[in-house]
Amino acid sequence: MSIVVDNIVSFIVCRFRSYLRGSQLRTTLPSGVFFLCTLLTANAQTPDTLKRTTLEEVSISAQRTPSETRTAAPTQVVDAEKLEHLGALLLSDALKQMAGVTIKDYGGVGGIKTVSARGLGSQFSAVTIDGIPVDDSQNGQVDLGRYLLGNSAYVSFSQGQEQGSLLSARAYAAGNTLNMETAEPQFWPGEHVKLKAGAEVGSFGLFSPTLTWEQRWSKRLKSSFFVNYLKSDGDYPFTLYYTASHNDSSSVERRKHSTVWMTTADGNLFYTIGEDNTLVTKVHYMRGAHELPGPVVFYTQTVSEQSSTEELAFVQSQWRVQRERWKLQVLGKLRYSYDDYTDSTANNDIYNEYRQREAYLSATFQRQLASWLDLTLAVDGDLSHLRSNLEKRNDVTRHTLLAAAALHSEFDFRRTKIEADAHLLFNDVVDRVADLDTLPTYRRISPFLSVMYSLGGGTTLRMFYKMTYRAPNFGELYFFQLFPRNLRPEQAHQVNLGITHVQQWETASLQATCDLYTNHVKDKIIAKPTTNMYYWSMENLGIVDILGLDATAEFHLSPFTFHLNYSYQHAVDHSKEGSKTYGHQIVYTPRHSGGASMRWENRWVNLGATLMVVGDRYSLAQNIEQNRLPAYCDLGLSADRKIDLRLGTLSLRLQVLNLLDTQYEVVRAYPMMGRNWKVNITYEF
Repeated sequence: MSIVVDNIVSFIVCRFRSYLRGSQLRTTLPSGVFFLCTLLTANAQTPDTLKRTTLEEVSISAQRTPSETRTAAPTQVVDAEKLEHLGALLLSDALKQMAGVTIKDYGGVGGIKTVSARGLGSQFSAVTIDGIPVDDSQNGQVDLGRYLLGNSAYVSFSQGQEQGSLLSARAYAAGNTLNMETAEPQFWPGEHVKLKAGAEVGSFGLFSPTLTWEQRWSKRLKSSFFVNYLKSDGDYPFTLYYTASHNDSSSVERRKHSTVWMTTADGNLFYTIGEDNTLVTKVHYMRGAHELPGPVVFYTQTVSEQSSTEELAFVQSQWRVQRERWKLQVLGKLRYSYDDYTDSTANNDIYNEYRQREAYLSATFQRQLASWLDLTLAVDGDLSHLRSNLEKRNDVTRHTLLAAAALHSEFDFRRTKIEADAHLLFNDVVDRVADLDTLPTYRRISPFLSVMYSLGGGTTLRMFYKMTYRAPNFGELYFFQLFPRNLRPEQAHQVNLGITHVQQWETASLQATCDLYTNHVKDKIIAKPTTNMYYWSMENLGIVDILGLDATAEFHLSPFTFHLNYSYQHAVDHSKEGSKTYGHQIVYTPRHSGGASMRWENRWVNLGATLMVVGDRYSLAQNIEQNRLPAYCDLGLSADRKIDLRLGTLSLRLQVLNLLDTQYEVVRAYPMMGRNWKVNITYEF
C-alpha cells in the first residue's frame, strides 16, 4: 500500500511542478519531455550529482491493429480513436458500422445484445477478449451488453478465420470471431501514473461514471485498472401501432419495467519476462440486474414482473514467447457465472437459477520449416459445468477437446506476392447429464483453405473456404420449461471471394473492400423468443442457403473522414421443397442493410454523423405481411472537443441518437428507443 501512496504522491507533485512552470508534462514531441525531465532534475540536484544520473530507459510503442486489406479473410477494425469518436459505450456499439454484421438488440440499454454475421447466427460467432474466448455453454450466445469498451485498444471482427500467427484451436473452430483487445498502458519517460475519470449521462436516466488507473511499477511491470457503474431507467416513449402495416391508428405509450444497473471492474497486469517473452493477466468482475419488460401485443403493453440478475467473474492469462524460428503461446482461464430469472406475475411464482463454471487451457506452437513455410499446432481443452434448480437435467458437464494443424506459406511469384493458409481441425464434444444414461457425443474433422494474391498497386485478391461444425449448447438441448427438443449439430460451408484496394495520395487516402460470399448451412438452429425474452424456442431448419455481398469504403481527406458500408444477404430456407416456407428469408435477417459515417475535425468543435439503414425483416418463417418488420433508418449526430489544460486534458462530447425519432423494432413486440441524447465528460491527467 505504501508503494501505491508514494507513486500517487509523486504523480501529484510532478503535475504540480508542471503547473508552476506553466507547461504540460505531456507534449507532442518526446524531445520536449526529455528536456522538461532534465530541467526538473537539474533544479533539484547539484552539478556533480547530475553527472552521475542516468535517465531511466523507457520504451514507447503502440499496439498493432489487425489489417483490413492484407488478410485472406475479411476483417473489420474499430480502433480506440474511432471508438471515442463514435461514443461507443458497450461492445455492441462498436459493431453497428460493420458490413455483414447484424446486431440483435432486445430493447435499449438494458436489453440483450447478440451478434450474427452473414446469416450464420450468434452461436457461430466466437467472442474473445485478448484472444481468449468468452464462452457461454448455457445458451451459446454472449450478451454484448455485459462488456464495456472503456479500456479497449481496438475491436475487430473477422469473417471465417481470424488473422494472426498464434491462434488457439477455438479460434480455428469459430465461424467468425469478434475480439476486444485490452489497451496496454503507454507512458512517456518520467511518467509512472496516469488517471482518467469520466461520466456519461443521457436520456431516460442513463448514468455511467468511469475511472481508469494506469501504473508503471518498474521497467518490466505495468498495470491498468478500470471500473464502471451503469444505470438506466429505460422508461422511454414509443409509438404503439394497431396494425402490422403501421399505416393505421396508433398511440404514444411509455416503456415500463425496464430498469437496468451494472457494475464492472477490470484489472490487468502486463509483465515483460525477457525479450519477446511476455505474460498478461486479466481479472474481470461484473454484477448487474435487469427488469424484463413485457411484449407489446394486440394494442396493449403487457405489465411485467419479470427480472433477472447476473454475476460474472473470470481470471485469464496469456504467455507468449517468440524466437527466431519458433513461437509459443499458452492461454489459461477460470470462469464463474450466475444468473437467475424471476416471474411473480405467473399463477405460481417462477424462480430459475443457473450456475456455470469453466476451466480452459490452450497451447499453440509455431515452427518455421523453411523461409516460405510455417507449421502451427494448437490444442484446446475446456471443461464446462452448468447446474440449475430445475427438477430434471439440472446438472450438465461438457468436455471439449479441439486440436488443429495449420500450414502457412508466403512466397513471390512473377513479381507478385502469394499467401496461402490451410488447416484441419478435430472437434470432440462429450456431455454428461445427471439423469441420462446415454452420453451425447459430437465429433468432426473440419478443413480450411485460403489464398491471398497481391496484384500490385495496392490491389489484393482473396478467397477462402471453411467448414464449421457447431454442437448444440446446453440451453438448446436440456433446459426447457415447455418441452425438450432433439437438436442436430449445425454444419456450415463458407466460401468467400473478395478484392481489396488501398490508394494513397499526398493529402488523401482511400481504402475499399468488396467480398462476395456463399454459406450453405445444414441443420441450422433458429432461436426465437417465446412468452418473454428469457424463454426461447429452438428448431432445426434443415438447409439454409445464404448468398451475400459485403462492401466497405473509407476515404480520408483532411480534415474530413467518410466511411460507407453495404450488405446484401439472401438467406433462405431450402429444407423442404413445396413447404410454405421454402425459399423464404429466415427470421430477423434483413436482405439489405448499410451505414455511413462522417467526421470533420477542426480547431473549434469536431462534428460527426452516423447513419444506419436496415431493410425489411420477418419475425416468423413465413414471409407474409403479418410477419414483416418495416425497414428503418437511424441517424445520429455528435460534437466533441478536447481542451488542453495545464494539469491534463478535458474531453467533452455531445450525441443525439435517432435524430429523426424513428419508431422501429429489432425484435417483434420490443420497441427500441426513439430520439435520445448523451453527454460525456472525461478528464485525463
